[in-house]
Amino acid sequence: MGEKGRCCVDQEWLDGVYEKLLVKMKAECERVGTMIPYTPREGKYHDLDVFGGSIGFWTNGFWPGMLWQMYEATGDEAYKKAAEGVEERMDAILHGFEGVDHDAGFLFLLSAVADYRKTGNNDSRRRGLFAANLLAGRYNPVGKFIRAWNDGMLDAVKKDEGPEIEKESVFAGNGMSGGMIIDCMMNIPLLYWASSVTGDPRFAHIAFSHAKTAQQYIVREDGSCNHIVFFNPQTGEFVDNPGGQGFQKGSSWSRGQSWAVYGFALSYRHTKDESFLNTAKKCAHYCISNLAVADWLPLVDYRAPEEPLKYDSTAGMITACGLLELAEHVGEHEKKLYTKAAFRILRACDARFANWDPKVDSIMDGGTFFYHDPTGENTEVPIIYADYYLIEAVLRLKGKALFTW
Repeated sequence: MGEKGRCCVDQEWLDGVYEKLLVKMKAECERVGTMIPYTPREGKYHDLDVFGGSIGFWTNGFWPGMLWQMYEATGDEAYKKAAEGVEERMDAILHGFEGVDHDAGFLFLLSAVADYRKTGNNDSRRRGLFAANLLAGRYNPVGKFIRAWNDGMLDAVKKDEGPEIEKESVFAGNGMSGGMIIDCMMNIPLLYWASSVTGDPRFAHIAFSHAKTAQQYIVREDGSCNHIVFFNPQTGEFVDNPGGQGFQKGSSWSRGQSWAVYGFALSYRHTKDESFLNTAKKCAHYCISNLAVADWLPLVDYRAPEEPLKYDSTAGMITACGLLELAEHVGEHEKKLYTKAAFRILRACDARFANWDPKVDSIMDGGTFFYHDPTGENTEVPIIYADYYLIEAVLRLKGKALFTW
């Protein structure tokens, strides 16, 4: 980001956070190495401490993504070595590809594709293209969407939704094959990348088509978003939009909003389709208006009751990155608007949630995986992707980020 883009940023704060980031990440890299963390327990990360202990869990690309970002910023070979080690471990995901879902983008853009972009490693290119082909293979040409989850998610979604939806009308005997979610807007850049490196336009065509469907069925007129949309996979007909990880059907899950801001801005970057830019702006304005009345701290759902008050720092960090991406594609007046809003989110979340103690793993506390968490174990806790997007945002503002999307 150029000097003009940083005009509304407190440079003293930014430089201070960057210096703390250097210390914190150096200590974490030495401790964590090629482990794949998710959330710390008693201040320490543990390897594959994710749901089911799965190597293919959707968040497993964020640690190598953090390492590649720090390598880009510092040139410290320790980050590169650790990132390469994690990437080699992630080969197991491709070997057992039957379990891969639409999150192939999150997994491999931040690991293998980041490696290839930075080093030109042909093995990394191969891994990225393998993942892109798996993602493209999930495309439903009748409904014009990329299927989100595999059937193993079916029971969990039914349980979360409760009796307020007609389950048979949603699933219609087709399992999860008719489902798409807003999160996938951040996975489809893997397809744009695959077209760019192979010259084969079919990957980008699929990404573009999916984004158009998301634009039509997920984004509402006011810039708020559904999380999940179900179609009849045989006909492509819209069936329902259950509530997903937010408060309820028709509400506004904040992390979903952040995926929309960033995802549509990225689709504009890759396609130059003006409608994607306008959709990103609409979603951004919705987020900004809600954040501005909440002291720039992201609630888990922007339409949930005021009590109990629940925050999700991950939504804040992703929204900040999306706003900074958006700022790169607009004129000077709008650039100031989006950059200033991103900065306010970062400062507010830093003051409320950040832990810069280098002896403690994770930086950003306050992450919430989903609104209805009966145990509380995933409510306002440190989550790895909050740290990734914090690092990306800070390095973007410093002009030191590696473009990974």
